This record gives sequence, structure tokens and C-alpha cells, in this order.
Amino acid sequence: MIRIIERDGSTKDYEKSDRYALDTLRHTGSHVMADAIKRLYPKAKLAIGPFIENGFYYDIDFGDEKISDEDFPKIEEEMKKIIKENATMERYTMDRADAIKFFKDRNEDYKVELVEDLPENEKVYFAKQNNFIDLCGGPHLLHTSDFKYFKLMSIAGAYWRGDEHNKMLTRIYATAFFNKEDLDNYITMMEEAKKRDHRKLGKELGIFMLSDYGPGFPFFLPNGMIVRNALMDYWRKIHRANGYDEIMTPIMLNKELWITSGHWEHYGENMYSSSIDDLDYCLKPMNCPGSILVYMNEPRSYRDLPKRFAEPGIVHRHEKSGELHGLMRVRCFTQDDAHIYITEEQIEEEVTRIIKIIDDIYKVFKFDYFVELSTRPDDRMGTDEEWDRAEEGLKNALKNNGMDYILNEGDGAFYGPKIDFHLRDCLGRTWQCGTIQLDIQLPQRFNLEYIGADGEKHQPIMIHRVCFGSIERFMGILIEHFAGAFPTWLSPTQVMVIPVSDKTLDYGMKVKEEIEKAGIRVKIDDRAEKMGYKIREAQMQKIPYMLVVGPKEAEDNVVSVRNRAKGDIGTKSVNDFINMIREEIETKKID
Repeated sequence: MIRIIERDGSTKDYEKSDRYALDTLRHTGSHVMADAIKRLYPKAKLAIGPFIENGFYYDIDFGDEKISDEDFPKIEEEMKKIIKENATMERYTMDRADAIKFFKDRNEDYKVELVEDLPENEKVYFAKQNNFIDLCGGPHLLHTSDFKYFKLMSIAGAYWRGDEHNKMLTRIYATAFFNKEDLDNYITMMEEAKKRDHRKLGKELGIFMLSDYGPGFPFFLPNGMIVRNALMDYWRKIHRANGYDEIMTPIMLNKELWITSGHWEHYGENMYSSSIDDLDYCLKPMNCPGSILVYMNEPRSYRDLPKRFAEPGIVHRHEKSGELHGLMRVRCFTQDDAHIYITEEQIEEEVTRIIKIIDDIYKVFKFDYFVELSTRPDDRMGTDEEWDRAEEGLKNALKNNGMDYILNEGDGAFYGPKIDFHLRDCLGRTWQCGTIQLDIQLPQRFNLEYIGADGEKHQPIMIHRVCFGSIERFMGILIEHFAGAFPTWLSPTQVMVIPVSDKTLDYGMKVKEEIEKAGIRVKIDDRAEKMGYKIREAQMQKIPYMLVVGPKEAEDNVVSVRNRAKGDIGTKSVNDFINMIREEIETKKID
């Protein structure tokens, strides 16, 4: 058990296995770290220090002082001294005016700004441990000595309040756990994650590149295009089999369309705009309005519904420069979108069909996942009655498909509730990818219609849905999940032929040509290098199969097969090898 001092000043014991207790531990850790930094760097100014999913951070203005991760041991040592002092956390309040004066006297400019933004009669909450006092609503561990197992992880830049027009602060990330074993396991996982970093592997394997000429706009290299095209070929096959028609809509459309859709009001700050012939146009941040125009292109009958339009469409969003991250957070990406137009009676059946498509896709990669249902946000369109119907429709679909879900209140899209699919990768990290969003609002805004069985006009319901989410981000996830060793069907080079010497080069070329004719991606390493060197090179490039051909193999018309994971797996005829690898590719086998 662990004792926590709550926001109201009362204390309560919690099991250490409780997520609330772990978040509180990490929240307390941000105070301990800030205290240590103020002791070591008295002129530093504190901004904010919340707990996050895997730890906590604090944003700090160090002024002219420059710090790096080399300073972490010094900060950690000071934190240990504070922990040994075994302070009892105290909670109290001040009037707003007194709180402003308190922080002004201490030259804590960022805290002054935070307090000044509060309503005039608001009470301001403080947390105190020994002589360290911080602006905070709590909760905290009652005793700082209960905060024992921690580590400072990384350092980054962060704009004050996330606004790139504000000053860049120093953000120090850390983590903490209730026992050493959990901390050690997490550190081991993070070290493995560094090895799998998709930015590092993406460069080494020739998947993608980034350029200062286009921050947040990734370039896909030849190997990356092979992976991308293989993913999209699979995606198209699945969608053709499920009755989807593929469309393509323009990247830039008139601003009036985005005003009608509500995107300009609710999403305008994330959109890129331009003027053409004295008219305002916007690069699309989403594909849905274009799909709506396609739906409106001709009259629709109830017999046409569900009408399923699939569109792997390129979208642009203005992400802040400090938040860009390889393929995971970009400004230009491709959504594997689909928009389905249905009647209200078809909600459950169609959502069930979509759930099966998404489930089938994730099973191919052997991903586990969990599901969240996100409900109405504060900033939304439509009436409560409409949201009630939409949310109930998704709840029923999940319930009738036997799917447990986490309720995520207030995190729906501005036009409707949604089901989100969160993947777990091989390191246990979660990634939100697939989504199913139910939308009554956009069909109303655009006056969408279909002729019902009664001969009257009716309004369809619209479903927005993605499986991969963003092709770019999904590729980033796959690179890290497989550590760059893609399953054979996705690998840019599936086979490398390795002649032992120039004497068997002709036989090696013959083997390559036979494999190539079978539609398998194959290369030959014809360099005048030793065989061991060539094998190591192929291993470094994560190539699934290496075929070693020497005089004996040429004489017997066979190949010696090496698998990148299993090593030498024996000799095979070229035809037997082709049949083996074809089956592996067609079944999308994963070792």
C-alpha cells in the first residue's frame, strides 16, 4: 500500500498496482526533480511538470545555462538527497493576488503567467516539500521517501505552452516505478526501442529520408516504395473483396467547402491555405468532404446503400515543428480512408463488417489490440439527441460483436463518436491506428440524400474509417515492431544470391533469373568479396533468404539456403526453393 495526499488535503491508502497510484508517484517525481534542479541551478525558471503515460517531465528555462544528458547523474544524485530527507508533502491554497506576488518575488515568470490566467476569485493550490514550493493541484505521495526507483531518460526542446512563437524551453523526461524490477525492465525495453528506432533503421535500410527543405514531409526511397506498395496491394485486395469502390479526390479544394464541412471552424489552425484567382483554397487535412462530393455526383437510391468509397488520400496538417518525429508525426501523409453511406438500420451490420476487416488486417501482422469508444467532445456539431443515437449505435455494435472496450469520454471527433483500435507492438507499446467514426452531422451540412423504398428523400448516415490509419505512421510502427526485418512478403529484397567466387557467377545469374521470373524480388551480390562478408552484409540489410552457390551447388543444380533468423537450412533445388518462398509470401507468413 502507498499513502497519497489527495487534492482536497485528505490522505488515503492505495494499492501500488493501482494506475492512479503510479501516476501519483510520477507526479511526485516531477516535484522532486524540479526541487533538485532549483538547488543545482538557482536561476532556472520552472514552467510545468506533469506525469505522462510512461513517466513524467518538467519544462524549464535554464536561461544562458546549457545542460545535456551528461548532467543527468548530477541531477539524479541531488534527487536522491531530497528523497533521503523524507519530507512530508503539504497542501495549501493562496488567493490569486497573493499567489501572483509570491511567484513574482521568486522571478518565476511562467508560474506568474499560469496564475494570471486563472479567474480573479480562484483559489490557487500549492504543494510544499521542505523548502520547495510549487504551483500544483495534486495529488502526491504523502512522503517523498516513497519515491525511490527512478531514472532521467532524455532531454528535448519544447515551446512554452506548445506555441512555436513562444520561447523554447528545456524538457527533461524521466520515469519512475514502485520497484526496481519494473524500472529495470522498462529501461531494458527503452534500450531495445533505441535499437529499433525507425528513423535510424529507415536510413540504414533505404526506406525513407527527411530533408531540411521540407520538415515533416517524408521522402520515400526505392526500398520504402516497395514496402509501401506491398502494403497497399494487400489493402486494395481486402477492399475489393468487401465491396469498396476506390476513388481519388483533389488535394486542394475551395475554402467554402471546408466552411460548409465545419473543418474551417473546428480545424482551421491546422490547415494550409492559398489564394488562387482571388479565391481562397485549402490543402485538405481530411478526405471526407471530397468523398461527399463524389456521393453527391449522382442520385442515390436505398438500393445503392451501403455505398462504400475507399480512398488512400494524401492529406496535409500543420503540425508544430517541435512535435515532428520521423514517420510517426508528419505534416503530409496518406490516410487509408474509406467513407460508407448507410441507413440507420444498417449501422450495426456495417460496423461489424468494418471490425472484421480491421481485425483480419491486424492478424496478418500478429498484432494484439484493444478498443476504445470515444464520445462527444465539448467542441462539437449537432444535438444531444443525435449524439445519443450515434453513440448507442456504436455501443450496440461492439456489444453484439462481443468486444470489450474502454470508454474514453469527450474524445470523439467534432462530428461524431468513434471506435479506436490501439495496437500493441513487440515491446508492449501501444499505437492508435484503426478508427471507425459515425457521422450524422456532415450528411446534414451537405444535404445528402437517397430515395427510400417509400419513394421519399432520406438522409444517409456516414461512416469514416481507416485500418492502417496513416500509411507513413504504420510503416514506422512496422519498422520498429520487426526491427527492420520485415516478413518476406514485405521485404524490399526477398532473396540475395551469393556466388562463392567468380567461377560460380554464371550459375548464380541463372539462379537469379529463374527466381526473378517467379515474381520474387531477388538480387545477386557479384562483388569480389569473401563469402562471409557478403553474408554479413545481407544480414545487415535484413534480407530474409541468402542462397549460397559454389562449385558443388552448380554441379548438383541446387542452392544452399540460409535464413536470416535460422541460419543454414540445407540445400534445395531452385524450384523447391521458389515453391517454398512463394507459399511464405502468399500466406504472409511471420516467423
